[in-house]
Amino acid sequence: MAAKGFVSLVGAGPGDPDLLTVKALRLLQQADVVVFDRLVSPAILKLIPHGAGQISVGKSPGKHCVPQEQINEIIVSLARSGRRLVRLKGGDPYIFGRGGEEALVLRQHNIPFEVVPGVTAAAGCSSYSGIPLTHRGLNHGVRFLTGHAQNNEDLAIDWQKIADPDCTLVIYMGLTNLQSICAELVRAGLPDTTPAAAIHGGSTAQQRKVIATLADLASAVTQAGLESPVTTIVGKVVTLSTQLDWFTGDNSDGEIEYESINLARA
Repeated sequence: MAAKGFVSLVGAGPGDPDLLTVKALRLLQQADVVVFDRLVSPAILKLIPHGAGQISVGKSPGKHCVPQEQINEIIVSLARSGRRLVRLKGGDPYIFGRGGEEALVLRQHNIPFEVVPGVTAAAGCSSYSGIPLTHRGLNHGVRFLTGHAQNNEDLAIDWQKIADPDCTLVIYMGLTNLQSICAELVRAGLPDTTPAAAIHGGSTAQQRKVIATLADLASAVTQAGLESPVTTIVGKVVTLSTQLDWFTGDNSDGEIEYESINLARA
């Protein structure tokens, strides 16, 4: 019987390689093969050893390079060959990353695996944009939403429950539907003057952000020419962005040396 490999479902964070966990970096440097998504930044891919195999299964909006079912087959096949596989995902595997689906497939095939959390886009993009997701006196909670539905279907969201002026909303993958999302939130009761932000390439040297009101965000994003990936934040906390803005992009060039760190297990 062929030896089974081991699969690590690893979160790569929003893009800045300094946001990788120590465990994520160690696993990358020990991997036989890395299967990665489109949202994994080039700076992080540079950390993969030259001898390790690299397989891109990136998916662009409206253009799925590799269907999820085929990704599952690739992961299972590589694991069955006895290799140490890192399934590298942007952000966190279990937050709109389909990590749960892939973990279930591995469990169904009796393949051992682990899950390594990563800094999700909500935390990374907000922090690097000067927007605290929670702030005393401005909100009492945070909700994560997906702004994208399968097969371009309508978003199955109860907007009446979501439109809470005292709660911060973070919307993943919502660029294509941004205009309708903003309109639905206003229709459900959020003031059209609610502060909102759209962030492209959060935590990387390519980071750009647009600050506007809910009524004007979609047009402002179009005028600015923001492209996917975009993370959208809606709520009073966005008003702090100018005061708390600190990131210049200068410390995210990917030219980071890790040789002095001993990441091998004893």
